[in-house]
Amino acid sequence: MTPTNGRVLVVEDDPVIRANVLELLTEEGFEVISARDGADGIALAKARIPDLVVCDIALPKLDGYAVFRAIRADPEIAPTPFIFLTAKAERTDIRAGMNLGADDYLTKPYTASDLLGAVRVRMRRVSELAARGRAALEKENQVAPSMRSPAFAASDGVVVLDSNMQALYDQAARAAASSINVLVLGETGVGKELLARALHNLSARQSGPFIALNCAALTETLLESELFGHEKGAFTGALQARAGLLESAAGGTVFLDEIADLPPSIQTKLLRVLEDKRVLRVGARAERAVDVRFVAATNRDIEAEAEAGTFREDLYHRLNGISFTIPPLRQRPAEIAALSRMFLARCNAELGRQTSLSLSTEVLEVLESYAWPGNVRELRNVIERGAVLCSGEVLLPEHLPARVLSRAQGRSSSTPPALENSRADVILRARGELQAIERQRIADALEQSAGNQTRAAEILGISRRTLVYRLSELGVTRPRKR
Repeated sequence: MTPTNGRVLVVEDDPVIRANVLELLTEEGFEVISARDGADGIALAKARIPDLVVCDIALPKLDGYAVFRAIRADPEIAPTPFIFLTAKAERTDIRAGMNLGADDYLTKPYTASDLLGAVRVRMRRVSELAARGRAALEKENQVAPSMRSPAFAASDGVVVLDSNMQALYDQAARAAASSINVLVLGETGVGKELLARALHNLSARQSGPFIALNCAALTETLLESELFGHEKGAFTGALQARAGLLESAAGGTVFLDEIADLPPSIQTKLLRVLEDKRVLRVGARAERAVDVRFVAATNRDIEAEAEAGTFREDLYHRLNGISFTIPPLRQRPAEIAALSRMFLARCNAELGRQTSLSLSTEVLEVLESYAWPGNVRELRNVIERGAVLCSGEVLLPEHLPARVLSRAQGRSSSTPPALENSRADVILRARGELQAIERQRIADALEQSAGNQTRAAEILGISRRTLVYRLSELGVTRPRKR
């Protein structure tokens, strides 16, 4: 069965349980990725961005609690629903996981219907949020179609207003029609994967899978297994044969992010795949034919590394059929306002706000004058953070991080420095006052609910997850229910 229902990461050290869960969820149409310990679980989550995590609490290297904290600390994967598995029925063990903010838990031994029920409930919620996000974008995105690259629509989540970006995306649309391999260059956070997805969606392979992998996130052994797959018995815990990403992406596109971090041994194997269109699973003797298109990306000077011999030159030339360099956000300020509105529309949908947030003129001025060293990813994180902190209907400067306020560039040269400092002080002081108000409102709600966070969230008119984020942002210790 071709996976269609979403990607589930299973972190379980018991090989039998892991194999059974993998088989069960795969038969139900989910794409399943799995790890044997907490460290590999975190690495896979960062490399593959799952839609749901099912994680045992007792794990080698790092326990399930550590996996949960690492995922919640990473803005890329923080909203991912999380289900704990535990062999202990004691309330203290269960309570510890739920108090961290997990969405659900299952106590071993659980039945297949128990597991499927929990997974389906959480994945249904993911689908609902995705649909609401798309609807919000279509309703609230304010980018005029005439100002877009003609190949892309607002629903793609692509903002193309800068003239250089329009030219780049027009070239990408032409390249998409061919099967040529593509190398995408640019600083961290500029939107390299977004361009890769656009190439896939405009190609003849659009009906096939698009599979992304962060090469820098995995150990060499795990990376080899993920890319090339393995045979039964290839290593401890390999209880059944498993196709790798290159086989799973048949008829589609493989996006290899941070390609410059690929270990030398994997570079050699990948080169053979590119040349022969065949893949050899770990532990296998016979090769298998693969039909995929490669899009690779890096934020490093990979050409210089190839010339220096730190990256295989022949592999570099194979990957670099055509290259696109995405300019940093600071070089395309015309897109900041549109991107900010798009991210805010998504936040409105995901947070389930009854009244949608809007951006104040002051906030837009700050955003457009900031240098954005983290590029589009940093802008998205700033907007998401502001949306969580804002209890009103308009996002104000005090909802922005101090670094953005203090480092914003482009202030009027006619404004006296003392006045500028005074304004900054006012903004920072207002932000502190807002946080104090937030803390008090949350404390009052928790007091009314006797520490029940779900009930407290209802009193505040927000989701439980939003409450958890606010507690974390404000440095408030999460209470125990009384």
